[in-house]
Amino acid sequence: MTDVEPLLRELAPQVLGILVRRYGGFDICEDAVQDAMIAAVTQWPADGMPDNPRGWLLTVASRRRGELWRSEAARRRREENVAAMTPPDPEPVSGVDDTLRLFFLCCHPALTQASQVALTLRAVGGLTTTEIARAFLVPESTIGQRISRAKKTIKGTDFTLPPPDEQESRLAAVLHVLYLIFNEGYTATSGETLHRVELSSEAIRLTRQLSNQLPADGEVTGLLALMLLTDARRPARTTADGALVPLAEQDRGRWNADQIAEGDALITSALKSSPIGQYQLQAAIAAVHDSARKAEDTDWPEILGLYELLTAEAPSPMVTLNRVVAHAMVHGPAAGLAELAVAEKDPALAGHHRVAAVRAHLLDLAGDREAAAHHYRLAAAATDSGPERRYLEERGDRIVTSG
Repeated sequence: MTDVEPLLRELAPQVLGILVRRYGGFDICEDAVQDAMIAAVTQWPADGMPDNPRGWLLTVASRRRGELWRSEAARRRREENVAAMTPPDPEPVSGVDDTLRLFFLCCHPALTQASQVALTLRAVGGLTTTEIARAFLVPESTIGQRISRAKKTIKGTDFTLPPPDEQESRLAAVLHVLYLIFNEGYTATSGETLHRVELSSEAIRLTRQLSNQLPADGEVTGLLALMLLTDARRPARTTADGALVPLAEQDRGRWNADQIAEGDALITSALKSSPIGQYQLQAAIAAVHDSARKAEDTDWPEILGLYELLTAEAPSPMVTLNRVVAHAMVHGPAAGLAELAVAEKDPALAGHHRVAAVRAHLLDLAGDREAAAHHYRLAAAATDSGPERRYLEERGDRIVTSG
C-alpha cells in the first residue's frame, strides 16, 4: 500500500457523497471518483500532496464526471440540457455524514440484500471483490457478477436519501455492511498484518453515529457493543513483531478496559429493552469472554447457550464453527469433532482454512498430536493471511517437537 492510499480510502466516500448529492447518477459518479483516485496515486507521490486533498479529488472527479456525462448525453442526443440537468447542491442531512448516507443509498430496495451489501462494500466500504467473496464464502466471480448486476439495476435511479420509514427497511443491510467492514479490519483475510485499523475504526465511528441517530434500536446498539467488546482485545492479539496471539493466551491486562465497560453497558441495556437479535447475541458472547479474568474462567456453558440462540436467530457457517468450539469446550473434544463432521458438509465451508484449524485444535485437545499437526499445516496452506499462516505453522511445528 502506498502512503497516500489510507488517505484516499478515507476521502473517497466523502467525494462520492458530494458528487451523488450534487449530480445524481451513482454509477457515473463512482467511475469519476475511481478515476480521480487513480490520478492521485499517480501524481501525488511525484508532485507532492496538495494542500487540500479532498478539494483536489473533488475537482478532478467533477471534471471527469462531466466528461463521462457528456459522453453519455451525446449518445442520447441530450447534451444541450447539461446545465438544466445539474440541480443545486442540497445541504447534507444533519447528523449523517456522506459515508453513512451512501450506505443507505446503495442499499436500494430494487436490489436483494446480498446485492445491497456487496455493492456497498465495494463502492463505499473500499473492500476488494476478493475480500467480499471471502466474507460471503462464495466464489469471487459470483460477487463480481452480483455487483455488476446491481449497478445495472440501479442505473439512472434517483439517489436521494430515502424517507425515515424506507431507511428502516434498509437498516439490516447497512448493519451487515458495517459488521463486515469491521471484521475485515479486525482480522484481515489477506496480507502480512492481522489488523487493518483504518477499517475497524471507521466501522466503529459510523456505527456510533448510527447509534446516536437510532438510540432505541437494539440491533444498532448491539452491533456497536460487539465492535467495542471485540476491538478491546486488539492490543493483546499480536506480539511486538506482529505474530498472532490466540484468545486463550492473551495478556488480558492489555485489553482496553474503557471499551469493555462501554460495550458491556450497551449490551446490558439493549438486552433489557429491545427484541433480541443477532448482533446483541454476538455482543453478549463477546461480553462473556471479556468478563473472564483468565481463559480458564470462561463460562463456556453460557457461551454455548448463546450460540444455540444465535444459530436459531441467524444461522451461518461461521456461527456453526464457533458453536462447534463452544460445544467441545463444554462436552469434550470428541463431541466437538462429531459436531464438526456434520458442520463441514456445508458447501460454504468446503476447503475453508478455519475448518482445518478447528479440527486441529480439537484433535490437539483430544491428544492426537500427529493428526493435529497435519491439520494445522493444512489450515496454514489454505489461508491468505500471513499472521494466521505463521501461527498455524508454528502450532503444527510445536506439537511435533513437544511430542
